[in-house]
Amino acid sequence: MNFFDTVKSSTNQLLGVIDGHRITLKREDLIHPMISGNKFRKLKYNFEKFLKQNRPTVLTFGGAFSNHLAATAQAGNLFGIQTIGIVRGEEWEQKIESSTTLDFCQKQGMQLYCISREDYRKKEQSNQVKKLQLKNENLVLLPEGGTNALAVKGCTEILTAEDKHFDTICCCVGTGGTLAGIAESTQEHQSVLGFNALNNPELKESIKSFSKRDNWSLISKYTFGGYAKFNIELILFMNHFYQQYQIPLDPIYTGKMLFGIFDLIKTKKWSWGENILVIHSGGLQGVKPMNLQLKKRKMPVLSYAEELHY
Repeated sequence: MNFFDTVKSSTNQLLGVIDGHRITLKREDLIHPMISGNKFRKLKYNFEKFLKQNRPTVLTFGGAFSNHLAATAQAGNLFGIQTIGIVRGEEWEQKIESSTTLDFCQKQGMQLYCISREDYRKKEQSNQVKKLQLKNENLVLLPEGGTNALAVKGCTEILTAEDKHFDTICCCVGTGGTLAGIAESTQEHQSVLGFNALNNPELKESIKSFSKRDNWSLISKYTFGGYAKFNIELILFMNHFYQQYQIPLDPIYTGKMLFGIFDLIKTKKWSWGENILVIHSGGLQGVKPMNLQLKKRKMPVLSYAEELHY
């Protein structure tokens, strides 16, 4: 049996009824220690395809604290597939050990190339990627965030039969693949609400390219300034959430989403269904490196970091 076939569904955990809204959390973060949440779903069919190919080398993209890079490196090590990570920011070349994520990737056997942000924006058209393609005829590209048609197919499996009674499904949004997959698998009466981690003007068109459903909408109010940006209000909320529910959140995706859901309900601006399913998409390996950034800024840290096995 394939490793990815060992997980069929995740556990739903009721948080409670808040101002008349029943909130349930789907614990996709518990699927696997490192290949967790939506990363498990996105990599499942991609790696099944890679395993059928002739010893491919998988090249993908991400930042210094990327959950996608970490999950891809772990999957590559698990299946004996060589992986290459193109890292945003050439300054990381000399301080790999300063990022627990990049250090983990390297220890899993992933080759890292840290390039300038200008080149990184070019993705497969960057000089570094073109050089690597010339050197390796078996090089295959996996998009940033892992989002492609196979990733969306994997994300259609997040919802199960027991989720049919929910009105609204909430998920985090980076590149849009998770939302597209969820939208494809919803019932007619359900709507999907995506919480942006960053403002991406091309995001809606990207989602539309993977899903023909129109039952979704995006909330961009809670990006906190963009990807991996945060403030003390967010950190205090995440610590309070953990104290109340004993559920860890990550500061890039799930923390912002839950902050947004609670804020919309508290301020009476929630205009969607009252029976809400929230997808916990993992990403917890980013907690400890974020704490290093918080300490540098002399800000409160995420209190549960040391309790995580990442």
